[in-house]
Amino acid sequence: MKIKMSQMMKNTSILVVLIFSSFLSCAQDTVLYKKIDSTKLFLELYYPDNMVKGKEYPAMIFFFGGGWIKGNREHFIHHARHFAKRGLVSILADYRTEKSNRTTPFESLKDAKSAIRFLRKNTARFGIDSGKIIAAGGSAGGHLAASSALIEGYNESSDDISISCIPNALVLFNPVIDNGPGGYGYERIGNEYKDFSPLHNIQKGAPPTIIFLGDKDQLVPAETAAYYKTGMERIGNRCELKIYEGKSHGFFNYKNRDMYEATLGQADGFLVSLGYLENN
Repeated sequence: MKIKMSQMMKNTSILVVLIFSSFLSCAQDTVLYKKIDSTKLFLELYYPDNMVKGKEYPAMIFFFGGGWIKGNREHFIHHARHFAKRGLVSILADYRTEKSNRTTPFESLKDAKSAIRFLRKNTARFGIDSGKIIAAGGSAGGHLAASSALIEGYNESSDDISISCIPNALVLFNPVIDNGPGGYGYERIGNEYKDFSPLHNIQKGAPPTIIFLGDKDQLVPAETAAYYKTGMERIGNRCELKIYEGKSHGFFNYKNRDMYEATLGQADGFLVSLGYLENN
């Protein structure tokens, strides 16, 4: 009995070590990218297996949703792990929110821009191709990703603005793109929407974009997304819009496994078409 019990304990110990090691192999780097007073903001990086030293890899940075009010970088952890396995350096980003930091959406955007600039400044450190940085996000995080590409203002005073914060591609999950009257967040943004709202700042040369949206989204009307797509394409930008029938806000999240896998597959295909991923 003692021998069996000892063996069981040994096997359990080995299992615990394997599980713990597997967990550690996923989140391979957590780095401080910005400090404002006592607030510290981090990036959590997931690397492809068997990275080749000196080789540059496309990168994908994710901004969580939560209305610029709440949320945390764990929102897109499953997406990050998927795309790391597919060959991207995947990054989960902190940014300031109203609940945690008593800040406004404007500070959130400053942080998103700072995060992308930090990646571009440190491409050699992380093995990143500075010309293949994808910004992704959901809801308010989708707004931050799109705005990092389209909005010229709202830069942190400590940022080196000679380093571009404009991503090379956008993957947007039910993104907040209209902050104007009748759009999301107008009561907090006010007349600054003219300089803050992606819909009101579409410009030629915007990064190729894919948008995922449910036609029953209670925060981002499908008509708004269609108008955004039309505006982008009218001036020669690539903008794909994937509408999912009967789906509401947040339909793409991991807990909704069928929609998570469907949108993930579409995003994967989009990045293959850009040459950022190889075909499976």
